[in-house]
Amino acid sequence: MSAATTRSRTPDRLCAEAVDQARSAAEEAAAPGVVGEHVGLVSEGDRVVTHFFECKEPGYRGWRWAVTVARASRAKLVTLDETVLLPGSDALLAPEWVPWSERLRPGDLGPGDLLPTEAEDLRLEPGFTGEEGPPPNSVIAEPSHDLAERVEAEDAELTDRTPAAAARGGIASLAEELGMRRARVLSRYGLHLAADRWDEAFGARTPMAQAAPAACVTCGFLVPMAGSLRQAFGVCANEFSPADGRVVSLAYGCGGHSEAAVMPKPPQPSPPVLDSLGADEFPLHPPRPSGSVPSPTPDEDLGHS
Repeated sequence: MSAATTRSRTPDRLCAEAVDQARSAAEEAAAPGVVGEHVGLVSEGDRVVTHFFECKEPGYRGWRWAVTVARASRAKLVTLDETVLLPGSDALLAPEWVPWSERLRPGDLGPGDLLPTEAEDLRLEPGFTGEEGPPPNSVIAEPSHDLAERVEAEDAELTDRTPAAAARGGIASLAEELGMRRARVLSRYGLHLAADRWDEAFGARTPMAQAAPAACVTCGFLVPMAGSLRQAFGVCANEFSPADGRVVSLAYGCGGHSEAAVMPKPPQPSPPVLDSLGADEFPLHPPRPSGSVPSPTPDEDLGHS
């Protein structure tokens, strides 16, 4: 270990004794009565010492006032360097900042809240474009090899059937495909009861729908229903909506509407530029034409000998 390192770890005597001077500096920077006891000091280098004082400010448990004092070489006068409030080992610190888009959780959206969606949200894809082909992100845009083989197998199975077998199984298979092979189905009265319950829970009269920017009928997160109820209801597929996975009325709405707003991209600040080489000019004397008193002429009597 070098001699310079040993000197830097050993606190300077005069700087270490300047406790009262450091306390006065901390009390000047802090509010009255919030600077506590002297809790220690540390050597920052040759003739540089930092004093730590307890902070009694409410909400700053474990924080300390740090006052750094220094002394020039061969000088007996200790001067103040800086005064800051620093957290200690058991200090109460604020959690790390996280963008709101990452802090948001399902169920956080309330009446009147607006949740903008990104322009390239992966949960949404173009709807009707006027073209005959499927959308570019559709699952049927590029059918997989397994799906093609399955279609061919089903076509071969239907082709190999005899006309009699196809006639006997045609009605049953059609009924099964349409969901009609059930002993009983919902009556018109049962459908009305279900529709009343769904409209009461997620309908146009709820506070969320009253404060929504638009209705679910124009939302990209709405999954249509089959049957006669599709004219009035759908299923919400927005995980941040309070109605996620629920049957909602087409007149319902929330702040998570897909077309409510597009999330703007955060601006990229320009890198800071610090000119450490240039110098600013400061005039020592005002220019001659300025001022309320005119400048004297050489021949003018100034009133003294």
